[in-house]
Formats: sequence, C-alpha cells, structure tokens
Amino acid sequence: MYQVSTLQALALGYTRPVTTVSELVRHGNIGLGTFENVDGEMIILDGECYRAAEDGSASPAPGELGVPFASVTNAKAERLFDIDDVADMETLKTLLTLTIEEDFALNSMHIIRIDGHFNEVSARSESAYKSAHVDLKDILAQTQKDFAFEDISGTLVCVYYPDYMDGINAPGWHVHFLSEDRKKGGHVFGIVLDQGKAKWTRINNIEIALPQEPAFDTYALKGASQDDIKEVEQGNG
Repeated sequence: MYQVSTLQALALGYTRPVTTVSELVRHGNIGLGTFENVDGEMIILDGECYRAAEDGSASPAPGELGVPFASVTNAKAERLFDIDDVADMETLKTLLTLTIEEDFALNSMHIIRIDGHFNEVSARSESAYKSAHVDLKDILAQTQKDFAFEDISGTLVCVYYPDYMDGINAPGWHVHFLSEDRKKGGHVFGIVLDQGKAKWTRINNIEIALPQEPAFDTYALKGASQDDIKEVEQGNG
C-alpha cells in the first residue's frame, strides 16, 4: 500500500497537498482518497484518477491537482468471487470481513474491487474548504452533500485497514463508488447490490509519504478524535 499522509492529520484539518495526482498514480492503479482542501472524493480505477464532486458527478482529475490523503496499490486479483443480493452496507462489510477472515488475513490490508449492478447507491461528496486546523468533521458539516444513484452499474473500491493501524487510516472498510460510464461517484454509506463480481488484493507492505513542510509539525496527531474519524470515514452520511 502506498499512503499519502495519515487519517489523523486529515481529521485535524491538514488538507494541504502532499503530492499530486500524476505522482500518486505512479504508485498504484486502484485506490481512494481526497483532494487539496477536501475538494471532492477520489476514486482511482485502472490507473486513472477520478474526482467525484459535491453533486455526485465524476470526471478525470487533472494531474497537477494536489493530494493531501490517499491509499493506492497495484491490483493483483489474487482471488475472484461473486457477491449477489446484498441488501445494505453493513451486510456487505460483514461478507467482505468474513472473506478475509476465512483466509486468516484480518491483520493485513486489502483492496477489493466489486464490479456490478446496483439497485441503489447512497453516497456523499464535498466542495473545497480552505482552512488550517479546522477539523474534518467541521469542514464536512459545511460542505458535504448526500445523493443517491438508482439502477446503476459501476464499481466499488473497498479498502480495509486492520484495527491496530487505527489513526494511520480508518480501521475496517472504507468504500467509494464510480459508475460504469465514469460520470458518477462518491464516498459510499449505503448500497443495495443486485449482482457483482469481486477481485481481492491482499497487501502486506505499506509506504507512507508524510508532509514535509514545517506546518505539519504543528498538528498533535494523537489528539485526533477516534469517534470523529469513525463518523466521517465510515458513518451514515
């Protein structure tokens, strides 16, 4: 896994660019994250980076766009399996967790790509909010918009970090969506999945690119609220 910054830093409001889109995609062909000043949700798929805007529309992200936080890897599709008739997000997360548990892999990182047809996808994104030391929770309270897609084909990018990496990233599953036509997407908090095919990549190494500017050292990362992190990263919109 190649990770840009830490979720603790993002949660405390460090939303300045650490790298660029063009540099990020050199480190992986699938992943997720956000953009400078939390200006939309990031979905990397097949080596291309897309930005989901606050209205749910998606478009290719310019290579020079700044990235404050992201996780990417190169997909290996070590295991393929079908996932059908999933009624909600918690059911999906449970199924994915059981899948990696059966392989004795709960202490590894994972990215699972699910291509399928969805009866409904409930998601959110946000517009830019330039600030310093304003918590992500407070930023999203100002800029976040929820939306839903119905009867749609597309891809879920599902990223898993184990519990002991809490703070570096959000423990458990974090899911973004991109439509088949690459025109819609966002951070997912609800689904009704009709049928899908999953490709699983297990990851046992991580490289973290930390911000290099002095301002980064003004953030007390251990002070990040774990409740706030859970709410904004895995909450219900």
